[in-house]
Parts: sequence; structure tokens; C-alpha cells
Amino acid sequence: MTEPATGISVALAQIDPTVGDISGNARLIGEWTARAREAGADLVVFPELSLTGYPAEDLYLKPHFARASRAALDALAAEAPGIAVLVGFAEPATRQAPRRPDGPSSPPVHNSLALLAGGAVEAIYRKNRLPNYGVFDEVRYFEPGLEPLVVEVAGIPIGLTICEDLWEPGPPASLEAAAGAALIVNPSGSPYLRGKGADRELMLSERARTYGVPIAFCNLVGGQDELVFDGHSFVVDAGGRIVARARQFDEDLLLWELGGAREARISEPLADLDEVYAALRVGLRDYAAKNGFERLLVGLSGGIDSALVAMIAADAVSPQRLTCLVMPSPHSSAETQADARAIAANLGAEMIELPISGAMDAYRGILDGEWSGEGLAAENVQARIRGNLLMALSNDRGALVLTTGNKSEMSVGYATLYGDMAGGLAVIKDVPKQLVYDLVGRRNERAGRELVPASVLAREPSAELRADQRDQDTLPPYELLDRVLEGYVERDLSRADLVAEGLPAEVVDAVAGLVDRAEYKRRQAPPGIRITTKAFGRDRRLPITNRFRG
Repeated sequence: MTEPATGISVALAQIDPTVGDISGNARLIGEWTARAREAGADLVVFPELSLTGYPAEDLYLKPHFARASRAALDALAAEAPGIAVLVGFAEPATRQAPRRPDGPSSPPVHNSLALLAGGAVEAIYRKNRLPNYGVFDEVRYFEPGLEPLVVEVAGIPIGLTICEDLWEPGPPASLEAAAGAALIVNPSGSPYLRGKGADRELMLSERARTYGVPIAFCNLVGGQDELVFDGHSFVVDAGGRIVARARQFDEDLLLWELGGAREARISEPLADLDEVYAALRVGLRDYAAKNGFERLLVGLSGGIDSALVAMIAADAVSPQRLTCLVMPSPHSSAETQADARAIAANLGAEMIELPISGAMDAYRGILDGEWSGEGLAAENVQARIRGNLLMALSNDRGALVLTTGNKSEMSVGYATLYGDMAGGLAVIKDVPKQLVYDLVGRRNERAGRELVPASVLAREPSAELRADQRDQDTLPPYELLDRVLEGYVERDLSRADLVAEGLPAEVVDAVAGLVDRAEYKRRQAPPGIRITTKAFGRDRRLPITNRFRG
């Protein structure tokens, strides 16, 4: 085990950069470097690729993007005297990539970590292990580094790794520990998943015990399209004990002294439902802010899903910047409409009411003689009228329309293209129906009052597109549906696997068929905030034209 070293104070700066805003990110890094210096830190660590934002996807393939990243890095080095800085950036590689058979190849790029000290770039470490699973496509963009690297800061040897480098045991961290590193740092861009923070702590605690070296993990925070980064930076000592922990879902500066007697802050993790809610709130907040939307717009039906989206929206941007559009039809019950109005009032949001009966009559008049005016087509017309009204106000006011479909509905295609699927962000696209109820109940509890009336939680779910309609007329009960979907979508189980777990064969067959047939719909849905291991879009990618069943 490496002997404890003294004399170095480390600051973990978990910041919220914006992808592609290299100059803005450089200013942010400069500001937090100054804070760390004022707090007495000898070294400040920033997250993975914090200078470019992460993930920047095909921006990495643009040679001038990597060059701009390196130029900004050099400028930062010159501006940060008096403190050592570790900052992630996209580094242009020196070798020329081979030409591909299908066309010219971009010059290679490294996912790199630079040590800035003494007004210069003193050392560069290149990420060795490139993840290529789930939401990660790093093999597409980066050339792997091949060597470990131990640098010296204030006389202390520090091993450098980046995110995935520590996700499995072995090099580079094992070699750095063997070479005498007194600390291993791990700048990371590790996206949020429900419960992932605790898993990271367990994993890196095990690594620290194995190598006998403390580990400092510094993670990104904030939203980037579908992904949310939860921060939750921390330090584990050589025995695997958590000795410092930053806040979740907020920018934070965490100070810790290697070998020192001063105790660091250990922030308390959020409870499960509060953590999930915070992820959705931050994902929406940053999606709106980073894309220039001042206002949010939600179609409020009086049902549980739109209620949750409205709650999250009010918390994400403030009630004064939220408009709730209530659009009753002849099939809308007085109870749901009263609840919709109550929710808007309880949240303090603007409410606009636009009845759609006249538009429905107009559609019938135009289509007279060309359609039956009944069944699914008539139901979908109502949803599309509402979608048009939402988009009209969006265009007029520059507001971001939030769709309200949950994961259970998106899985089986229980949604209308160009209707309730019309919008810019699907906030609860990765939230199963049962979790929707839990989140609303918990948010009410935290508020100490019924932001969403109890009647909404108690009412049997209905799209209210025809008389006496209930979701259960078309779908299995949500308790059963979510069990099948958890196995079929999240765990990729086969029909036989699901039946062996005790699920009814006829329900499994029906649900699997609905999921497979709805792939074309999901391809046309807005991006949604990811909270599970198998979100639609970046995680789960299946062909639309597909005859495999099983």
C-alpha cells in the first residue's frame, strides 16, 4: 500500500459545460480555477472533455473543432498561474488516419487530459479505454492512448485516468499505482442512470482497496440532449472509504486534502425518487437554456402524465415561464378539466383554454364522404388538432413544447404521430407509468400540499378520445404491462424467458408485438431524458423493417 502523502489540497470542480461552446467553456473553467485557487487548492480537477463539452458526437470528426480545443487549452494554460489544473479536451493526434474504403477519413483525435502548470501545458494523458456500448460511441471518434501516466504536482505523484479507464480493473490505473502514484484522479463524463451514483462509489471503492491508493472522481453535471450528468463527484481513501462527496445535479467545488487532517465535506445523496425527479428537472432546464428557449408549453389534460411534466417544467424554469394549454373536447370529463385547471393554478403557471369542438366539426366537414368519422381515425384527429394548437403557440411565442407520453406508452405505440407526440422534448419518455405515479406523489409530499389533486392519482387512466374510454380497454393493466416491458425492453429477454418468469403468454405475445410494430413511431418522437439503462434512441436501436420475433 502506498504511504499517505501530505502537502497537497485537491479541488474537484464539477461544472456544467455546453457542447461546442469552447470559448464559453474556457471562461467557465477559468472562473472555477480562480475559485479553487482562492480556496487554497494546489490542484483543481475538471471533468472529462470539459473544454469541448461531452458528448460532442460528430463534431469530433471536424479537424477544426479539435484544433480550436487545443488553442483554447493553450490560452487557459497561460492564464492560470499559481495552481495546477487538470482539464479534459479533444486533442488533435499527430499521425494521419488511414483512408477508409468508403471515403476520406478524418484525422484522429484523442480524448485527453492536460496538466496545466507554470503557464504551460506540462503533460497530456490520453484515454486508454474507449467505451463502445449503450450511449457511448467513442471508438467512432477517438484514438486510444496506449500508456499510463504519473505526473508530479506539489511533489506528489498522481496517476491520471479518464472515466472508463477505471471501470474495469487493470491498466492503466494498476500500473500507475505500481509506479508509486499517491493518488489516482478520474475526470469523468458518466451519464446519470437511476441508482448509478451508488454503483460508482462501490466500484471505485473496490479499485482503491485493490490498488491501495486514494481515488478522486470528478464528474460532469447538467443536461446534454437526452443525457443528464449528475455530478456526484467524490474521493475514496486507500481503504475504499468515502471521505469527500460533492452535491448531485448542481455545479460544485469539492475540496479535499491528501494525507491531511482536515475533514472534507460529504454531501448526503438524494433519496431515490428525489434523485430521479432532479435528473428530469435538470435535463429539461439545460435543454431549454442551452437551446435558447425562454418559455415552456405543456398540453395539460388533467391526467397524471401531463401533470408530472407540468410539475417538472415549473421547477425547471419557474412557473412564470410555463404556459399550460387546456384543450377540452366533447369527450373530456368535467372532472379531468377541473383537475387540469387546478394543477395550472397550484403551480402558478399561465393557463390558456382552447376548446377543440369547433375544429373537430371543421375536420368532419372537410372529410365528409371520404371517411367514416369513427374509430381510431376520429380519435387521432383530436390529438392532432391539439398538436397543431400547441405548435401554433410555440411558433408564435418561441416556446418549447413538451410532450407528455411516458415510457410505457412509447414502448407499445399508445400515442399519436403528429398529435400528442408533437413537440421539442419528451420529458418523461424514459419514465414507466408506475414511476410516474410515484414521482407525482413524492413531489406532492415535498410540497406539503396537493400540487396535483389526489383525484388525478386515483382516477383510472384514459386518453378521453371517445366516450367512456379507458387505457385498459387497449392495454394490459399498467402494473402487468410494466413488468413485461421491463423484461422485453430493459433486459432484452425472449418470449420464453418472460413466460418462464410467470408472465401470461398471451400478454407477452401481445405486448412484444406492439413494441416491435411501434419502432417507426419512436423514430419520429422528440428526444427524451434518459434515466434507465435502455432508453429509446441512443440505447435501444432496432430496425423498423424487422421480422424477427422471439
